[in-house]
Amino acid sequence: MHSPTLRTPVALVLALVVAACGSGPAPSSTAVASVIASASSAASASAAASTSAAPASPSLAACTPPTTPAAKSWNSEVWYEAFVRSFADSNGDGVGDLRGMTGKLDYLNDGNASTAKDLGVNGVWLMPIFRSASYHGYDVIDYRTIDPAYGTAADFTALLAAAHQRGIKVILDLVMNHTSDQNPWFTASAAGDPTYKDWYVWSDTDPGFKGPQGQTVWHPLNGRFYYGVFGSGMPDLNLRNPAVTAELKSIAKFWLDQGVDGFRLDAIPYLIENGQKQFSTPETLAWLRDFQASVKAVNPDAMTIGEVWADSSIAAKYVPDSTDLTFNFDLAAATVASVQTGQPSTLASAIGQTVTSWPANQAGTFLTNHDQARVASVLGGREDELKLASFLLMTEPGVPWVYYGEELGLAGNKPDEQIRTPMPWTADPERGGFTTGTPWEPLAPGTELTNVATQSSDPASLLATYRSLIRLHGAQAALHGGGTVPVAASGPVVAWLRTTADDVALVVANTSGTATSDYALTLAAGPLCGPLGAPTTVAAVNMDSTTSAAALTPTAAGGFTGYRPLDTLAPHAAAVIDLGKP
Repeated sequence: MHSPTLRTPVALVLALVVAACGSGPAPSSTAVASVIASASSAASASAAASTSAAPASPSLAACTPPTTPAAKSWNSEVWYEAFVRSFADSNGDGVGDLRGMTGKLDYLNDGNASTAKDLGVNGVWLMPIFRSASYHGYDVIDYRTIDPAYGTAADFTALLAAAHQRGIKVILDLVMNHTSDQNPWFTASAAGDPTYKDWYVWSDTDPGFKGPQGQTVWHPLNGRFYYGVFGSGMPDLNLRNPAVTAELKSIAKFWLDQGVDGFRLDAIPYLIENGQKQFSTPETLAWLRDFQASVKAVNPDAMTIGEVWADSSIAAKYVPDSTDLTFNFDLAAATVASVQTGQPSTLASAIGQTVTSWPANQAGTFLTNHDQARVASVLGGREDELKLASFLLMTEPGVPWVYYGEELGLAGNKPDEQIRTPMPWTADPERGGFTTGTPWEPLAPGTELTNVATQSSDPASLLATYRSLIRLHGAQAALHGGGTVPVAASGPVVAWLRTTADDVALVVANTSGTATSDYALTLAAGPLCGPLGAPTTVAAVNMDSTTSAAALTPTAAGGFTGYRPLDTLAPHAAAVIDLGKP
């Protein structure tokens, strides 16, 4: 969605750190200082208490050879979140559009596996493109009509065909919790039209209770009250009404029949309320199971990924029956926080939690999205930290998602418009190659370096790092389709194994800004049965990727003790080390 102040109070470590860095409407300095001090103390205590606090790792029998987890087509893919309004403008009106997006597809993936000049992503999530009341599109007026600012139905058909020709899948943002108050359905419902009177949630009197975050959810109109968890301009649909459910299924089929590859499902924990319980009710999960079945009946290969901004124990419950994937907000927050603070324990814990919560690799991993301060701003634009964050994203368990411009280090803090600024294609600070006119929103600062043209010619750029890591993710079966075994680590280091029946890769990272030789990795019992060949460093960031890795002799239990694969880990350095067939 578009209003993070309405999220549940979980997975908010990143949001609080961002506020402390001065983004958006922040809490008082005293409150922020207290939160950060508490978080810092907890992280320090955790780091001191154990190594990289042996994460909650699954119980492994002594020397049990690994198997390859069941996988879906999307497990080998990397996805890209694009805001059409800000991606590329084809007609000079200052607003990005579908034709502009089509013209830039070769940047995302040129369809030629032998080239390395494209980003290499396999799918694109288009933020809302339907006719809507606001610039962001999350308040839909007509679900079957393209926003005129973005183009026409023919333009969308052309974009879809061009994307598929290049091997790029396309999913649409589908908002089913609410509509705009300008939607004809709501206008008719408010007027008492018998067909639509129960399409929204109405009460003759004010029920009086607040929303999940203490916000006003009951809004007066014509002597009655309607429910809208995201504000008066976005009334909630009544999904208990079979007619509403049927219409949403019909809308999904309408787009699937045109060749769309699936949907990102917005704000799904709020779909159905049960009295004052308004978040992630059993009725919501049941409704989604039925909706998911209807999507699969149209296209069994279609993918759904749900936005469940909640901790892992809640978000994972939706997978696989209610959605194919859900975004892993806990892991995203932990990844960025560990890089920012230099404390690996936060990330180590989140990796363990991910392994025990989701079916293997069926979570969407990311750094930040369109509702959050951009990762480049959170990390102060420090390129070594941004490269480490991108490395972690591409090696963690799950399906990676990149927010447009993130691969360039595009900066942005709240308000929302400033984290959704135009894509800088050139160093021009006014237009950035985005438009020949006046951009709908000024470009973010730093365009002279943060642009595609400049970074494309620099083999050491952040963009070059993303291009390499995306290809690594696709080429290494253990990274995109392997199981994950958390590894305990001492010092400022975090580590885990990615395992298939045919290969084991070790991921090791120094999250601190100081080089370290004083670290060791330990795995009490694991999948390393029998002698191994010579370990090989297959990829690295912020260090020499040709650095030789030390030999490893597994214990009888298939693990290892005191292993130091690389003599020294440079500041914010990380590597993938292939340990060979177990």
